[in-house]
Amino acid sequence: MLLNNQALARTTETDPRWADVVARRASADGTFFYAVKTTGVFCRPSCAARPARPENVAFYSTAADAERAGFRACLRCKPKQPPLAERQAALVTELCRFIEESDESPSLEELAQRAGLSAFHTHRIFKAVTGVTPKAYAAEHRRKRVRGALRSNGSITAAIYEAGYGSSARFYESAKDALGMTPTAFRHGGTDLEIRFAVAECSLGSVLVAATERGVCSILLGDDPEALMHDLERRFPRAKLVGADEAFEALVAQVIGLVEHPGTGTDLPLDIRGTAFQQRVWNALRAIPAGTTASYSDIAKAIGAEKSVRAVARACASNQLAVAIPCHRVVRMDGDLSGYRWGVERKRALLAREHRS
Repeated sequence: MLLNNQALARTTETDPRWADVVARRASADGTFFYAVKTTGVFCRPSCAARPARPENVAFYSTAADAERAGFRACLRCKPKQPPLAERQAALVTELCRFIEESDESPSLEELAQRAGLSAFHTHRIFKAVTGVTPKAYAAEHRRKRVRGALRSNGSITAAIYEAGYGSSARFYESAKDALGMTPTAFRHGGTDLEIRFAVAECSLGSVLVAATERGVCSILLGDDPEALMHDLERRFPRAKLVGADEAFEALVAQVIGLVEHPGTGTDLPLDIRGTAFQQRVWNALRAIPAGTTASYSDIAKAIGAEKSVRAVARACASNQLAVAIPCHRVVRMDGDLSGYRWGVERKRALLAREHRS
Protein backbone atom coordinates (compact mmCIF):
# COMPACT_ATOMS: atom_id res chain seq x y z
CA MET A 1 0.00 0.00 0.00
CA LEU A 2 2.85 2.37 0.89
CA LEU A 3 4.55 1.72 -2.44
CA ASN A 4 1.28 2.30 -4.23
CA ASN A 5 0.80 5.66 -2.46
CA GLN A 6 4.34 6.68 -3.33
CA ALA A 7 3.73 5.85 -6.98
CA LEU A 8 0.48 7.86 -6.96
CA ALA A 9 2.26 10.80 -5.32
CA ARG A 10 5.05 10.73 -7.93
CA THR A 11 2.48 10.64 -10.73
CA THR A 12 0.76 13.72 -9.32
CA GLU A 13 3.96 15.61 -8.54
CA THR A 14 5.32 15.14 -12.06
CA ASP A 15 2.09 16.46 -13.59
CA PRO A 16 2.62 20.17 -14.48
CA ARG A 17 -0.86 20.91 -13.13
CA TRP A 18 0.29 20.05 -9.62
CA ALA A 19 2.62 23.07 -9.59
CA ASP A 20 -0.40 25.29 -10.33
CA VAL A 21 -2.29 23.75 -7.41
CA VAL A 22 0.65 24.17 -5.00
CA ALA A 23 1.07 27.81 -6.10
CA ARG A 24 -2.71 28.37 -6.03
CA ARG A 25 -2.27 29.98 -9.43
CA ALA A 26 -5.40 31.95 -10.34
CA SER A 27 -4.31 32.13 -14.00
CA ALA A 28 -4.87 28.35 -14.21
CA ASP A 29 -8.50 28.59 -13.09
CA GLY A 30 -10.81 27.23 -15.75
CA THR A 31 -8.09 25.21 -17.49
CA PHE A 32 -8.58 22.19 -15.20
CA PHE A 33 -9.98 21.10 -11.81
CA TYR A 34 -8.52 18.87 -9.13
CA ALA A 35 -10.38 16.51 -6.82
CA VAL A 36 -9.38 15.22 -3.38
CA LYS A 37 -10.30 11.58 -2.83
CA THR A 38 -10.32 11.79 0.99
CA THR A 39 -12.82 14.67 1.13
CA GLY A 40 -14.87 13.89 -1.96
CA VAL A 41 -14.73 17.50 -3.25
CA PHE A 42 -13.23 19.10 -6.35
CA CYS A 43 -11.69 22.57 -6.55
CA ARG A 44 -10.27 25.15 -8.89
CA PRO A 45 -6.42 25.47 -8.87
CA SER A 46 -6.46 28.71 -6.86
CA CYS A 47 -8.55 27.28 -3.99
CA ALA A 48 -7.30 28.56 -0.63
CA ALA A 49 -8.14 25.30 1.15
CA ARG A 50 -5.40 23.39 2.96
CA PRO A 51 -3.21 21.58 0.36
CA ALA A 52 -4.08 17.93 -0.18
CA ARG A 53 -1.55 15.13 -0.17
CA PRO A 54 -0.50 14.46 -3.79
CA GLU A 55 -1.42 10.74 -3.64
CA ASN A 56 -5.03 11.75 -2.92
CA VAL A 57 -5.37 14.12 -5.89
CA ALA A 58 -6.95 13.49 -9.29
CA PHE A 59 -7.17 15.96 -12.18
CA TYR A 60 -10.18 16.62 -14.42
CA SER A 61 -10.59 18.79 -17.51
CA THR A 62 -14.06 20.04 -16.61
CA ALA A 63 -16.28 20.39 -13.55
CA ALA A 64 -18.74 18.00 -15.20
CA ASP A 65 -16.05 15.32 -15.46
CA ALA A 66 -15.30 15.67 -11.74
CA GLU A 67 -19.00 15.42 -10.88
CA ARG A 68 -19.42 12.32 -13.03
CA ALA A 69 -16.56 10.76 -11.07
CA GLY A 70 -18.59 11.28 -7.88
CA PHE A 71 -17.04 14.46 -6.50
CA ARG A 72 -19.01 17.50 -5.27
CA ALA A 73 -18.10 21.17 -5.73
CA CYS A 74 -15.99 22.85 -3.04
CA LEU A 75 -18.02 25.36 -1.03
CA ARG A 76 -14.98 27.58 -0.60
CA CYS A 77 -13.76 28.20 -4.14
CA LYS A 78 -17.10 27.44 -5.88
CA PRO A 79 -15.52 25.82 -8.96
CA LYS A 80 -18.80 25.71 -10.91
CA GLN A 81 -19.05 29.49 -10.84
CA PRO A 82 -16.89 31.84 -12.93
CA PRO A 83 -13.41 32.51 -11.44
CA LEU A 84 -13.31 34.96 -8.53
CA ALA A 85 -11.55 37.61 -10.63
CA GLU A 86 -14.35 37.47 -13.21
CA ARG A 87 -17.04 37.66 -10.53
CA GLN A 88 -15.35 40.63 -8.91
CA ALA A 89 -14.89 42.37 -12.27
CA ALA A 90 -18.57 41.86 -13.07
CA LEU A 91 -19.57 43.22 -9.66
CA VAL A 92 -17.36 46.30 -10.02
CA THR A 93 -18.67 46.87 -13.55
CA GLU A 94 -22.18 46.94 -12.11
CA LEU A 95 -21.09 49.39 -9.38
CA CYS A 96 -19.41 51.63 -11.97
CA ARG A 97 -22.62 51.67 -14.02
CA PHE A 98 -24.57 52.54 -10.87
CA ILE A 99 -22.18 55.43 -10.13
CA GLU A 100 -22.43 56.70 -13.71
CA GLU A 101 -26.24 56.57 -13.75
CA SER A 102 -26.71 58.22 -10.35
CA ASP A 103 -27.61 61.91 -10.21
CA GLU A 104 -25.29 62.35 -7.21
CA SER A 105 -22.22 60.34 -6.24
CA PRO A 106 -23.38 57.38 -4.10
CA SER A 107 -21.69 56.84 -0.75
CA LEU A 108 -19.45 53.86 -0.04
CA GLU A 109 -22.18 52.48 2.22
CA GLU A 110 -24.71 52.63 -0.65
CA LEU A 111 -22.28 50.81 -2.94
CA ALA A 112 -21.58 48.19 -0.29
CA GLN A 113 -25.29 47.57 0.24
CA ARG A 114 -25.77 47.16 -3.50
CA ALA A 115 -22.83 44.73 -3.68
CA GLY A 116 -23.98 42.75 -0.65
CA LEU A 117 -20.57 43.19 0.97
CA SER A 118 -19.04 45.20 3.79
CA ALA A 119 -17.85 48.72 3.03
CA PHE A 120 -14.25 47.55 3.61
CA HIS A 121 -14.45 44.70 1.08
CA THR A 122 -16.34 46.82 -1.45
CA HIS A 123 -13.63 49.50 -1.27
CA ARG A 124 -10.82 46.92 -1.54
CA ILE A 125 -12.32 45.02 -4.49
CA PHE A 126 -13.27 48.21 -6.36
CA LYS A 127 -9.75 49.58 -6.06
CA ALA A 128 -8.16 46.25 -7.02
CA VAL A 129 -10.21 46.03 -10.23
CA THR A 130 -10.24 49.70 -11.36
CA GLY A 131 -7.05 51.01 -9.79
CA VAL A 132 -8.89 53.86 -8.05
CA THR A 133 -11.23 54.19 -5.08
CA PRO A 134 -15.00 54.49 -5.60
CA LYS A 135 -14.79 58.13 -4.51
CA ALA A 136 -12.05 58.91 -7.05
CA TYR A 137 -13.94 57.06 -9.80
CA ALA A 138 -17.11 59.03 -9.07
CA ALA A 139 -15.17 62.31 -9.03
CA GLU A 140 -13.51 61.58 -12.36
CA HIS A 141 -16.83 60.54 -13.90
CA ARG A 142 -18.36 63.84 -12.84
CA ARG A 143 -15.42 65.68 -14.38
CA LYS A 144 -15.96 63.79 -17.63
CA ARG A 145 -19.63 64.76 -17.59
CA VAL A 146 -18.67 68.38 -17.04
CA ARG A 147 -16.11 68.28 -19.85
CA GLY A 148 -18.73 66.78 -22.19
CA ALA A 149 -21.38 69.30 -21.21
CA LEU A 150 -18.98 72.24 -21.49
CA ARG A 151 -18.21 71.28 -25.08
CA SER A 152 -21.87 71.84 -25.92
CA ASN A 153 -23.52 75.22 -26.05
CA GLY A 154 -25.22 74.93 -22.64
CA SER A 155 -24.41 77.20 -19.74
CA ILE A 156 -21.53 76.47 -17.41
CA THR A 157 -23.84 76.43 -14.39
CA ALA A 158 -26.14 73.91 -16.06
CA ALA A 159 -23.18 71.70 -16.97
CA ILE A 160 -21.92 71.72 -13.39
CA TYR A 161 -25.26 70.74 -11.88
CA GLU A 162 -25.92 68.21 -14.64
CA ALA A 163 -22.68 66.47 -13.71
CA GLY A 164 -23.87 65.93 -10.14
CA TYR A 165 -22.09 68.71 -8.25
CA GLY A 166 -24.31 69.90 -5.41
CA SER A 167 -23.14 73.46 -5.88
CA SER A 168 -21.02 75.42 -8.32
CA ALA A 169 -18.67 76.30 -5.46
CA ARG A 170 -17.78 72.62 -4.97
CA PHE A 171 -16.83 72.35 -8.62
CA TYR A 172 -14.84 75.58 -8.84
CA GLU A 173 -12.75 74.49 -5.86
CA SER A 174 -11.22 71.78 -8.07
CA ALA A 175 -11.85 73.19 -11.55
CA LYS A 176 -8.20 73.82 -12.37
CA ASP A 177 -7.27 70.24 -11.46
CA ALA A 178 -10.30 68.79 -13.23
CA LEU A 179 -9.94 70.75 -16.46
CA GLY A 180 -6.47 72.28 -16.36
CA MET A 181 -8.05 75.70 -16.99
CA THR A 182 -11.15 77.69 -16.20
CA PRO A 183 -14.51 76.15 -17.26
CA THR A 184 -15.06 78.98 -19.76
CA ALA A 185 -11.68 78.39 -21.39
CA PHE A 186 -12.24 74.63 -21.54
CA ARG A 187 -15.68 74.99 -23.15
CA HIS A 188 -14.11 77.01 -25.94
CA GLY A 189 -11.24 74.59 -26.56
CA GLY A 190 -8.75 76.64 -24.58
CA THR A 191 -10.04 80.11 -25.49
CA ASP A 192 -8.34 82.74 -23.29
CA LEU A 193 -5.68 80.19 -22.33
CA GLU A 194 -2.23 81.38 -23.32
CA ILE A 195 0.30 78.67 -24.13
CA ARG A 196 3.86 79.58 -24.92
CA PHE A 197 5.74 77.12 -27.09
CA ALA A 198 8.89 76.55 -29.08
CA VAL A 199 10.25 73.81 -31.33
CA ALA A 200 13.93 73.05 -31.11
CA GLU A 201 16.34 70.36 -32.24
CA CYS A 202 18.15 67.85 -30.07
CA SER A 203 20.07 64.64 -30.63
CA LEU A 204 16.77 62.68 -30.73
CA GLY A 205 15.20 64.88 -33.40
CA SER A 206 12.70 67.67 -32.92
CA VAL A 207 11.32 68.59 -29.51
CA LEU A 208 8.30 70.78 -28.84
CA VAL A 209 8.05 72.45 -25.45
CA ALA A 210 4.81 74.14 -24.40
CA ALA A 211 3.88 75.76 -21.10
CA THR A 212 0.98 77.50 -19.40
CA GLU A 213 1.37 79.87 -16.50
CA ARG A 214 1.28 76.80 -14.25
CA GLY A 215 4.24 75.04 -15.87
CA VAL A 216 5.32 72.85 -18.79
CA CYS A 217 2.23 71.09 -20.19
CA SER A 218 3.79 69.32 -23.22
CA ILE A 219 7.16 67.89 -24.18
CA LEU A 220 6.76 66.14 -27.52
CA LEU A 221 9.45 64.32 -29.49
CA GLY A 222 9.40 63.53 -33.19
CA ASP A 223 10.93 63.87 -36.63
CA ASP A 224 8.55 66.48 -38.05
CA PRO A 225 8.24 69.87 -36.27
CA GLU A 226 5.00 70.60 -38.12
CA ALA A 227 3.44 67.34 -36.89
CA LEU A 228 4.36 68.26 -33.32
CA MET A 229 2.65 71.62 -33.78
CA HIS A 230 -0.50 69.94 -35.08
CA ASP A 231 -0.47 67.66 -32.02
CA LEU A 232 -0.43 70.70 -29.73
CA GLU A 233 -3.14 72.47 -31.75
CA ARG A 234 -5.42 69.41 -31.59
CA ARG A 235 -5.10 69.36 -27.82
CA PHE A 236 -5.84 73.09 -27.47
CA PRO A 237 -7.76 74.03 -30.64
CA ARG A 238 -8.67 77.55 -29.50
CA ALA A 239 -5.90 78.43 -27.11
CA LYS A 240 -3.69 81.41 -27.81
CA LEU A 241 -0.37 79.90 -28.88
CA VAL A 242 2.47 82.34 -28.35
CA GLY A 243 5.98 81.93 -29.77
CA ALA A 244 8.90 81.73 -27.38
CA ASP A 245 10.56 84.79 -25.92
CA GLU A 246 14.04 84.98 -24.41
CA ALA A 247 12.87 83.81 -20.99
CA PHE A 248 11.08 80.83 -22.51
CA GLU A 249 14.16 79.87 -24.51
CA ALA A 250 15.91 79.25 -21.19
CA LEU A 251 13.14 76.79 -20.27
CA VAL A 252 13.52 75.06 -23.64
CA ALA A 253 17.25 74.73 -23.02
CA GLN A 254 16.47 73.14 -19.67
CA VAL A 255 14.20 70.60 -21.37
CA ILE A 256 16.82 69.79 -24.01
CA GLY A 257 19.34 69.28 -21.20
CA LEU A 258 16.94 66.77 -19.66
CA VAL A 259 16.62 64.91 -22.98
CA GLU A 260 20.38 64.79 -23.46
CA HIS A 261 21.01 63.74 -19.85
CA PRO A 262 17.80 62.06 -18.66
CA GLY A 263 19.44 60.62 -15.56
CA THR A 264 20.39 63.97 -14.06
CA GLY A 265 16.91 65.07 -13.03
CA THR A 266 15.51 68.58 -13.11
CA ASP A 267 13.20 70.91 -11.23
CA LEU A 268 11.00 71.74 -14.19
CA PRO A 269 7.67 73.26 -13.17
CA LEU A 270 5.02 70.96 -14.64
CA ASP A 271 1.36 71.46 -15.52
CA ILE A 272 0.24 67.82 -15.34
CA ARG A 273 -3.27 67.16 -16.67
CA GLY A 274 -4.95 63.79 -16.47
CA THR A 275 -7.48 61.60 -14.71
CA ALA A 276 -6.97 60.54 -11.10
CA PHE A 277 -5.74 57.13 -12.26
CA GLN A 278 -3.37 58.59 -14.86
CA GLN A 279 -1.83 60.93 -12.31
CA ARG A 280 -1.25 58.04 -9.92
CA VAL A 281 0.53 56.14 -12.68
CA TRP A 282 2.59 59.17 -13.70
CA ASN A 283 3.63 59.81 -10.09
CA ALA A 284 4.78 56.19 -9.87
CA LEU A 285 6.80 56.64 -13.07
CA ARG A 286 8.56 59.64 -11.59
CA ALA A 287 9.56 57.48 -8.62
CA ILE A 288 11.49 54.99 -10.81
CA PRO A 289 15.20 55.72 -10.23
CA ALA A 290 17.18 56.82 -13.27
CA GLY A 291 19.13 53.98 -14.84
CA THR A 292 16.57 51.37 -13.80
CA THR A 293 13.37 50.06 -15.34
CA ALA A 294 10.05 48.70 -14.10
CA SER A 295 7.39 46.59 -15.76
CA TYR A 296 3.79 47.65 -16.28
CA SER A 297 2.93 45.05 -13.64
CA ASP A 298 5.40 46.64 -11.20
CA ILE A 299 3.71 50.02 -11.67
CA ALA A 300 0.26 48.48 -11.19
CA LYS A 301 1.43 46.95 -7.90
CA ALA A 302 3.07 50.22 -6.82
CA ILE A 303 -0.23 52.08 -7.08
CA GLY A 304 -2.21 49.26 -5.47
CA ALA A 305 -3.95 48.19 -8.68
CA GLU A 306 -2.40 44.82 -9.56
CA LYS A 307 -5.20 43.88 -11.94
CA SER A 308 -5.02 47.13 -13.93
CA VAL A 309 -1.90 46.43 -16.00
CA ARG A 310 -3.59 47.36 -19.29
CA ALA A 311 -4.91 50.59 -17.80
CA VAL A 312 -1.37 51.38 -16.63
CA ALA A 313 -0.09 50.83 -20.18
CA ARG A 314 -2.76 53.19 -21.55
CA ALA A 315 -1.81 55.83 -18.98
CA CYS A 316 1.83 55.55 -20.05
CA ALA A 317 0.80 55.97 -23.70
CA SER A 318 -1.22 59.09 -22.77
CA ASN A 319 1.76 60.86 -21.23
CA GLN A 320 2.30 64.30 -22.80
CA LEU A 321 5.54 65.07 -20.97
CA ALA A 322 8.33 63.02 -22.50
CA VAL A 323 11.30 62.36 -20.20
CA ALA A 324 9.94 64.66 -17.47
CA ILE A 325 7.46 61.87 -16.73
CA PRO A 326 9.79 58.97 -17.57
CA CYS A 327 7.49 56.46 -19.26
CA HIS A 328 10.60 55.33 -21.17
CA ARG A 329 11.62 53.46 -18.00
CA VAL A 330 8.67 51.07 -18.27
CA VAL A 331 9.31 47.77 -20.07
CA ARG A 332 7.63 44.39 -20.41
CA MET A 333 8.05 41.65 -17.83
CA ASP A 334 10.62 39.91 -20.06
CA GLY A 335 12.67 43.12 -20.39
CA ASP A 336 11.51 43.86 -23.94
CA LEU A 337 11.25 47.61 -24.54
CA SER A 338 7.67 47.33 -25.79
CA GLY A 339 6.20 50.41 -27.44
CA TYR A 340 6.91 54.08 -26.87
CA ARG A 341 4.82 57.01 -27.99
CA TRP A 342 7.84 58.73 -29.51
CA GLY A 343 9.49 55.64 -31.02
CA VAL A 344 11.26 52.63 -29.53
CA GLU A 345 14.66 53.82 -30.75
CA ARG A 346 14.30 57.01 -28.74
CA LYS A 347 13.34 54.91 -25.73
CA ARG A 348 16.43 52.76 -26.23
CA ALA A 349 18.63 55.86 -26.50
CA LEU A 350 17.21 57.45 -23.34
CA LEU A 351 17.76 54.26 -21.32
CA ALA A 352 21.31 53.90 -22.67
CA ARG A 353 22.10 57.48 -21.62
CA GLU A 354 20.81 56.83 -18.12
CA HIS A 355 22.91 53.69 -17.80
CA ARG A 356 26.02 55.66 -18.78
CA SER A 357 25.33 58.40 -16.23
